[in-house]
This record gives sequence, C-alpha cells and structure tokens, in this order.
Amino acid sequence: MFKATVNNKLFDIQSDGDSITINGEPLNWDVLHVQEGYFHIIYNHKSYRAEVVKTDAATKTFTWKINGRLYTVNLKDKFDMLLEKLGMNHAAGNKVNSVKAPMPGLIIDLKVKEGDTVNQGDPLLILEAMKMENILKSPGDGVVKTIKIKKGDSVEKGHVLIEF
Repeated sequence: MFKATVNNKLFDIQSDGDSITINGEPLNWDVLHVQEGYFHIIYNHKSYRAEVVKTDAATKTFTWKINGRLYTVNLKDKFDMLLEKLGMNHAAGNKVNSVKAPMPGLIIDLKVKEGDTVNQGDPLLILEAMKMENILKSPGDGVVKTIKIKKGDSVEKGHVLIEF
C-alpha cells in the first residue's frame, strides 16, 4: 500500500503483484518505456508523453512532465505512514549532521558562523576548485555546531567542513 500526493491531490495505491488500484479503481493503462526517463502511456484511449524530470529518492519525490505539464509526485510507503502515525515523520527528514568537501579546493568565504540556524538550500561557504567558485549549500535544516575550516584553508575531498 502506498499513498501518493500529486500536485496536492491524495491517492491511495494498492498492488497485489498482478494489478494496481488507485482509490479503489483498477488502473488500466499501457506503458511503453521509450528510453531512460521517457515513457509513452495510453490511458482511456488517449496518448501521453511522460518524462521523469527530477527524482529525490531520499524524500521519495519525483517530478514528471506529462504532455508538457509538470506534476510533482510524493510517495509514502507503509513505513512512512507508520512514522507519520507515531508523529515521527519529521524526525529524520531534513536533519543534517555535517557538510563535507565535494572536491579539493580553497575556502574563499564563509557565509555562516557557529550557532547560526540554517535551512535547506541556504549558502554555507564558497569553495574555489579548478578556478571556479562553488557555493556549498545546506542539504537540510539545522544549527551550525562547529566550523572546522577558516577562510584561506585548503581542503581535500571528503574533509568535514561544518558540523550541525
């Protein structure tokens, strides 16, 4: 059993291995895998072009483009629903422990200090690598506990830069 939220509409999905039902109705469609990330679907005698635009396995969120329109799909399996029922669904969601250097480089600027609260996507620092400036952003929500580097430091790939 799954729950899917598609552009803020909720759907219950059941599968017994042979067939799929959505909100209790059997799903009768033909799907042809055209190439990686592209599909051709026939549903109710209508043709649809579907493309996987973006996937985020950690949050089970997928963005599809179907006949030119974008659809955001968020899936919840039985474990996600159990965690939600127990009130633990946000416990591990966007929490971060540390940020590591994705490549060797030079720290040219710090955008946060110890004690700062950051949200997913907030800029943390600028790392210069191969003569390009790379803004490293927070992969989740948290509070900066320790900054392990300072402006001007050289770092290697995998070096812990910031702990939360």
